[in-house]
Amino acid sequence: MIYEQFLDQKAQMTEEHGFETIQQMDFLFDFQRYLVEWATRAGRAAIFADCGLGKTPMQLVWAQNVVEKTNRPVLILTPLGVAAQTMREAEKFHIEAHRTMTDRAAIHVTNYERLHQWDSAQFIGCVCDESSILKSFNGVRRRQITDFMHKMPYRLLCSATPAPNDYVEFGTSSQALGYLDYSDMLARFFKNEEKMSEAERHGRRTREGVVIPKWVFKGHAEEPFVRWLCSWARACRKPSDLGFQDDGFVLPKLTEVEHIVETSKLPEGKLLHVAAVSFHEQMEERRLNMDERCAKVAELVGKRGQALVWCQLNKESETLVDMIRGAIETVQSDRDEVKEEKFLGFCDGSIRVLVTKPKVGGWGLNFQHCHHETFFPSHSFEQYYQAVRRCWRFGQKHPVKVDIVTTAAERDVLKNLQRKQAQAERLFDRMIENMQHALNIERTNPFQQKEEIPSDPQRLILARKQHTPPHIIDV
Repeated sequence: MIYEQFLDQKAQMTEEHGFETIQQMDFLFDFQRYLVEWATRAGRAAIFADCGLGKTPMQLVWAQNVVEKTNRPVLILTPLGVAAQTMREAEKFHIEAHRTMTDRAAIHVTNYERLHQWDSAQFIGCVCDESSILKSFNGVRRRQITDFMHKMPYRLLCSATPAPNDYVEFGTSSQALGYLDYSDMLARFFKNEEKMSEAERHGRRTREGVVIPKWVFKGHAEEPFVRWLCSWARACRKPSDLGFQDDGFVLPKLTEVEHIVETSKLPEGKLLHVAAVSFHEQMEERRLNMDERCAKVAELVGKRGQALVWCQLNKESETLVDMIRGAIETVQSDRDEVKEEKFLGFCDGSIRVLVTKPKVGGWGLNFQHCHHETFFPSHSFEQYYQAVRRCWRFGQKHPVKVDIVTTAAERDVLKNLQRKQAQAERLFDRMIENMQHALNIERTNPFQQKEEIPSDPQRLILARKQHTPPHIIDV
């Protein structure tokens, strides 16, 4: 490889290609139209909108505008199983979309797992639906996705959960759009205050073996960071976050019920039930008391009504299917076509109980027809959040109940999950507040107050000396 080719591979498309929307579909709500118009003008943008706020119709309209402007196709990438739902939405709103490559200037839809079957040179733009899922892929897959669209002038990222306690994710999103590299973002706005022992470092290594650092804002850097974020992203959990009315976008009641399963089984070598502290102890506890926990879930699900059952282990999935009448499991080893068929069967009502893992069915799918879920807790707040929001989302017409089943030894896992949930809510509140503030600063002329010239020269001289508005100087 010659040096020029190396540089070409590293280069991003930096020229601005945004334009005014050609057509704005009448079916969009006012806040959705605002987001689509803004993202179209930006050309390369991110929409961080909560579950049920209509990211699918927004990205379809954005992609359709790009197709009509350029007369070239746009590819929408989705999590597994979501491509079929995106096609349904396109048909519902009379937008042309295809699952296989055609020679037409139109929207094409596929899932991330099939990206290798497509040629990036054929597309003018790309949409990453549920872009937060990218960090769940290994480094090779993430690089494949980034390389696929890094020369495209039109790019859109859509996600419900840009983890507010993981600032690195904003950097990777920025990098995918062709703006600041995540390492440059960290160097500009953050400092690393990680002070850990070697044992702590070992415990916080990711699957790739890299220590997760703790990044905090540099002094007075938070507002510049949010201003920079506003230059390429918009975030909202409800329309009023963007200054619109919340009519029709009020979530139903969510009830989370904790069930502590009593068991007489003890880990080998222990005489009393004690809290499972290490990861090894927690996994041992889960396997030891799996039958009791699964039996409790089967009791809660009963024999009537649809339910979505989330598990963490393959053996849990097998046991639950044996215990629950009418249950079907969707596992990682299923072929993509089989997974989609099961997801659609659950949506259509032909499957009463769907058993799966958050990493298999926890992103992007719309199960708002169901209002009962069960969950075995883990330390991942994002997995829990995404799993619950498959059903508890805008458009849900019933109160949603989530039964959380665990054992006394694993109560610390549940407490940690609840702590992360509270922390994420506080941080997202702060992010929304700061973004609103930054947007107001951007849209407001800071020099709107009309200068008052006093008729008394002595008053003006005193005002200049004291740096005080002349009209409040007392002489």
